[in-house]
Amino acid sequence: MAQSRIKVGEYNTLRVAREFDFGMYLGEDKDVVLLPKRFIPPGVKVGDMLKVFVYHDSENRLIATTQQPIGIVGDIVNLKAVTVTNQGAFMDWGLMKDLFVPKAKQLMGMRVGGYYIVKIYLDEQTGRAAATEKIEPFLSNEDLTVKELEPVDMLVYRRTDIGYTVIINNKHTGVLHFNDIFQDIQVGDRLKGYIKNIREENKIDVGIGKMGYQRVEDEAGKVLRLLQENNGYLPYNDKSNPDEIYSFFGMSKKTFKMTTGNLYKSRKIIFTQTGIKLNEE
Repeated sequence: MAQSRIKVGEYNTLRVAREFDFGMYLGEDKDVVLLPKRFIPPGVKVGDMLKVFVYHDSENRLIATTQQPIGIVGDIVNLKAVTVTNQGAFMDWGLMKDLFVPKAKQLMGMRVGGYYIVKIYLDEQTGRAAATEKIEPFLSNEDLTVKELEPVDMLVYRRTDIGYTVIINNKHTGVLHFNDIFQDIQVGDRLKGYIKNIREENKIDVGIGKMGYQRVEDEAGKVLRLLQENNGYLPYNDKSNPDEIYSFFGMSKKTFKMTTGNLYKSRKIIFTQTGIKLNEE
C-alpha cells in the first residue's frame, strides 16, 4: 500500500480535486482529504491549490481545515486543559477537536483550566496528533543548530534563581537572565529573541527582541513619536531613574541612552538639563 503524501498534524498545500454540496476533496487520485464546506474560502474552485491543516475529527475521520491550530506536530506549546478523564486530558489548541494528552504522557496529572507546556507528536499506533508533557527527552544542547547573535523563537519554560529557562526553536534550552528582562513575562509566554552568548558545554544565554543597533533603530521611532505627542519635549535623560524610563518608554536605560545618543548624532533631538526635545532646526 502506497504511503499517503498527506501529512497529519501539519500544514499541507493540496489541489482541489472534487467539489460536493458538503465540501471539497483535496489531494490526488485516492489520496484525498475532505475540507468541509464551512472552511472553504470564497471563490475557491476545482484545480486551485489550498494550504490546509490536516487532523482527525471527533469521529476519527481525517479532515482538513483552514483554521490555524496553536501548534503543529513537532512544536512545543503552552495549552489549556479543557476536559480531564481517566484516560487523559484534552487541550484547546484552536481547533474544533481538542488535542489529547494520554495519562501516561502527563507529569503530575492535569486539571481543567490549567495551562501546561506540551510537545505535539504523531502517535505511531493511531496515526493521530497527540501531545506529551514529558518534553525533556526532546531538548538537547549537544548538537546546536543556532549561533551567537542569531534571531530565535523562545518559549518561557520555568523560573530559576537567576532568570528563566527558555526553550529555543523547539530544540534547545537557554537562560534569560533577570538583568536582561525589561518587560513582564510568565511561564508559557512566547518571545522573539536572539542568542546572546554560547558558553562552555553549549550553555546558551539569550536576550529579548533584536540584537544591537537593529533594536536601537526600532526604538528611535518610538522616542520620536512620544516627543511629537508631548509637544516636542520629554523630561527624561541619562540621569533619569531606570524604572521611570522603562515605565514610560518600555525600554531599558541602556537602550534609551543608545537610542537618544543616535538621535542626537543625527541632529533629530537636543539634550537639555532636564530632558530631551525635538530639534526643529
